[in-house]
Amino acid sequence: MSTHTIITLDGPAGVGKSTLAKALARELQLPFLDTGAMFRYVAHALGEDALKLDGPALAARLETLDFDLKGSGDNSILACNGQVPGNEIRTEQVGKLASKFAALPEVRDFLKTAQQRLGNRGPLVAEGRDMGTVVFPQAARKFFLDADPLVRAKRRQLQLLEQGADKRQAANAPAPGSEEELRQIEAQIRERDHQDRNRAIAPLRPAEDAIIVDTSNLSLDQVLAKLLDSARSI
Repeated sequence: MSTHTIITLDGPAGVGKSTLAKALARELQLPFLDTGAMFRYVAHALGEDALKLDGPALAARLETLDFDLKGSGDNSILACNGQVPGNEIRTEQVGKLASKFAALPEVRDFLKTAQQRLGNRGPLVAEGRDMGTVVFPQAARKFFLDADPLVRAKRRQLQLLEQGADKRQAANAPAPGSEEELRQIEAQIRERDHQDRNRAIAPLRPAEDAIIVDTSNLSLDQVLAKLLDSARSI
């Protein structure tokens, strides 16, 4: 594998990109770049009020953020200003806010530059929504993962249960594991899909040369096997 090999995994929220990209990076012993975490960190760090800033003011705030990537596989560590983000950026509220930030050209330009800078250091596995179309169009292998929104909602609900009810933040949130919670999560996923697929800048779509994998009826191990088989043929 070339010293500058880049593999991208794109797709909508809740499709398992992070888990699969991390597993792929582990098997190939490459750094794992979680670009979704970068958008979430921006949203969490700047807050909703930053959406009201004009372009220059927002750009100035963004310039205070410095991302770094170290290690490989399971030991990949993405940090910002020396801090490693945790579950505080993984809530549904932050995810929804991150989608709004992702529609702003200042945010996309800033993070695109930061991601490409990390990619210029050497090979990596990058996951996100426009890795193969915008950030790394020269990637050696591009994957686009998709799944039915209800399937993704069920996966997200299980993830929340594993994290614990304290991660939900809202005091009036539906009961953990309930049908009401599932429908709420599905509605949030569909709303984010609409935002991501219809934004004016870098809308969510497969690259022309991407390998599309529908994960709806596949286990993570089955999807990983498909990705590895293709990646190892580079």
